[in-house]
Amino acid sequence: MATIDLSPLYRSSVGFDRMARLLDSAMRAENNGAGGYPPYNIEVVGENRYAVTLAVAGFEENELEIEVENGILRVQGKKADEQEAREYLHKGIAFRGFERKFNLADHVEVSGAALKNGLLTIGLEKQIPEAMKPKKIEIGSSTKGLLGRLSKSDEKVA
Repeated sequence: MATIDLSPLYRSSVGFDRMARLLDSAMRAENNGAGGYPPYNIEVVGENRYAVTLAVAGFEENELEIEVENGILRVQGKKADEQEAREYLHKGIAFRGFERKFNLADHVEVSGAALKNGLLTIGLEKQIPEAMKPKKIEIGSSTKGLLGRLSKSDEKVA
């Protein structure tokens, strides 16, 4: 198992602990075999819009749960107990339960979900708050009022 030494980052940066947790989580998931079931795609579908599609063949809507908490999208599937016992000659379809987690970037919200043809698609959208969007600043010719209270000599010039 490869490890990443983040101590140089901690010596010169403040507030990057979430990134360190994400890297650590990704390394653990890769090494414990969690990456295989169910298979999934992550797709860019437009500007600031994404879709996560999971292959969940055999699962009904009521057997799937989607939850977002603290920037983590969690998709869980639990098969309902089969009422009748079946006898198989070959059973290649597992229908096993699963839990898959995805770390979401800041301001990424779930916009909806749909189940069609055994594919669960979850829509995601990055919603940038107005305060974080670029703002055009008009340039004027007077400095009056820009710098707060002006001194007596500045008032004569303005």
